[in-house]
Amino acid sequence: MPSHATRRHLLRGLTAATASALLAGSLAACGGDSEAATTTAAAGTVVVGQVSNGAARETTLKVSEVKSISAELPEAIRKRGTLVVGSGTLPSGAPPLGFVGSDQKTLTGSEPDLARLVAAVLGLKPEIKRFTWENLFVGIDSGKADIGFSNITDTEERKRKYEFASYRKDDLAFEAPKSGTWTFDGDYRALAGKTVAVGAGTNQERILLEWQKRLRGEGKQLTVKYFQDNNSTYLALASGKIDAYFGPNPNLAYHVTQTAGTPRATRIAGQFSGAGETLQGLIAATAKKDSGLAKPVADAINHLIKGGQYAQWLKAWNLSNEAVPTSQINPPGLPLTNS
Repeated sequence: MPSHATRRHLLRGLTAATASALLAGSLAACGGDSEAATTTAAAGTVVVGQVSNGAARETTLKVSEVKSISAELPEAIRKRGTLVVGSGTLPSGAPPLGFVGSDQKTLTGSEPDLARLVAAVLGLKPEIKRFTWENLFVGIDSGKADIGFSNITDTEERKRKYEFASYRKDDLAFEAPKSGTWTFDGDYRALAGKTVAVGAGTNQERILLEWQKRLRGEGKQLTVKYFQDNNSTYLALASGKIDAYFGPNPNLAYHVTQTAGTPRATRIAGQFSGAGETLQGLIAATAKKDSGLAKPVADAINHLIKGGQYAQWLKAWNLSNEAVPTSQINPPGLPLTNS
């Protein structure tokens, strides 16, 4: 755990809402993998956007089990009555996608909320477990989690081990200091001479490393940096140690709103599809290949789309611009060639 002096330094300049979310996530991370507390709602309802520190508008949605869909579940999960959901949000969380809420215990965010909605359609009790990003996939592989709802990009490489049910567009973004003028227009050559932070083991890392390789072939340099958590990344951005941070657009857009009007104000300096230059990326619920979960989960999401709860969920989290018309099973993802 960091010292009190270090924590004060990390949180200085952040809004109270952001500080509370990040600090809560840091405290939860000290114990390693953990089960986040969940709040209860009346039968047949799911409350999204709870204890979100203003990141969402709390909304109560009516959702009941659909027997024809729950009948598609693997027998072991149906008999167990729970859906163990993996969330790669340790150590510090990533608002608005997944973070510890203002009650200091509930894992809130758009991703766990969709998992709760899907579980309701499947007639299951959601049990959400937190992992680091890297250990999220280990958790799915080992059976510690049935499925991941954690901003996971559908890629052709991941299809070798996992099956997908898509539910949201995957748009990536560059976040840079507001005081700067650098922008990314989709051409990787704009990154020549820059130092950019990215999360290890992520889809955006794979894209960034491919651009780095191309630039090296042209005799140019792109420096890629890694940090343990978002606190460290944003300290580096504020101090000028990095020029930009490449990450999921929802996270970065949220952070921009939270820093507005502060000495550390940032901006979105450019966007890119999570599936590369020629394909719209998709975020998907992710289960072990041949687990039998992709179809019932996709059917549950499509039921929520048809019933309107899906649109209300996105609206509550200010993510309506990332809506998809339908959930697809194993749709085309980021190509193996990164092209």
